[in-house]
Amino acid sequence: MDFSSFRLLAAGADLAMEPHARADADGIELRMDFAADPLDQLAGYDGDLPVLVTNRVGWEGGEADDTAERLDLLERAVEFDAVTAVDLELAALSGEGDHDADRVADHARDHGASVVVSTHDFEATPDRDAIVDRLERACDYGDVGKMASTAHSPDDVLAMLGATRELTAGGETVATMCMGEAGRHSRAVAPLYGSRIGYAPVDPAAATAPGQYDLATLRSLVDQLESE
Repeated sequence: MDFSSFRLLAAGADLAMEPHARADADGIELRMDFAADPLDQLAGYDGDLPVLVTNRVGWEGGEADDTAERLDLLERAVEFDAVTAVDLELAALSGEGDHDADRVADHARDHGASVVVSTHDFEATPDRDAIVDRLERACDYGDVGKMASTAHSPDDVLAMLGATRELTAGGETVATMCMGEAGRHSRAVAPLYGSRIGYAPVDPAAATAPGQYDLATLRSLVDQLESE
């Protein structure tokens, strides 16, 4: 998946959403940790949109157990032609957890898939310098460094947007957003500052993170802001 410009992904646990996402999305994020039979879904997938696979571990906000099998599933997923990107946690690549996530990154690259390295803070938003540091470390491991934090004030969003702009101007490829109501607008605004990935459910009732817009709404907001 090419992240040289902004890509809006329809996020969810069922690839059957693809026909409904096609008008507004540039790709699909398949949340394997929420999905029923994700490998069977990928085997039967015949949609037009490329797929990013995520099998989020529990200590990073997902539902997957910290087992070797979690990573085995990702390795098998990137072998499907439709899968052009994989998401791995920064912590899993830098030593947290009991299993070697580097092997998934290597396997993904061997199959032509991009590696998105993500980090989350579900309690707060660090200061700008700390955001920059975490995203730079994520970029060291992957093709895109992704960070989502919880905003409690406009200042939190400003810290995230400032870090996004700083890193983008320095040549890094990052994806950023703030979760929660105070940070919701960041999902529409961050692409103006250089963020390369947005996530949204087709159905607003199927949100995979706090504060997500539905897909059609986020596409409309981003397009309107980029055209001004």
